[in-house]
Amino acid sequence: MGLMDRRRSLAFLVVISGLQLSAYAAVYKVGDSAGWTTIGNVDYKQWAATKSFQVGDIILFEYNVQFHNVMRVTHAQYKACNASVPIANYTTGNDSITISTHGHHFFLCGFPGHCQAGQRVDIYVLRASAPSPSAVPPPVPGAPGPSLNDSVSLKALNGLLSKLWLSFTIFAALVSGFT
Repeated sequence: MGLMDRRRSLAFLVVISGLQLSAYAAVYKVGDSAGWTTIGNVDYKQWAATKSFQVGDIILFEYNVQFHNVMRVTHAQYKACNASVPIANYTTGNDSITISTHGHHFFLCGFPGHCQAGQRVDIYVLRASAPSPSAVPPPVPGAPGPSLNDSVSLKALNGLLSKLWLSFTIFAALVSGFT
């Protein structure tokens, strides 16, 4: 195998590994079947409390663009329902937001009165390593326990780590062939 063939093989494996890694992100539709709305009294706080969000997960906001939007805001803006200077503004009606960091991610609808009516959500993403008990937010009284999505996310993470290890092993074997 020539040097160019090895490089092509290596590039191919890197691309395939990247595709496999992205396939394990969970997709969460905000509000489940109701979507992002003020109709039906969706409790977004309770909705978020039943999920185990991870870095790499995709948060999907589906809504009617004539009546809603999505704004990512700071904690202070979230608490005050202040949409005047958002961190980001989404207006497609089908917004997919990939979570790239742990911690809190605050979103609200910027249409007048919608945030005050409850159209806001705090997406809390745990660190990849085991968090300390004080880092985990307390459960919401009356909220259901862990869902099927929680176990699927843990299985996906386990599979992801296995594939990542395999990818690095293959990469190391290929690189060692260059020397």
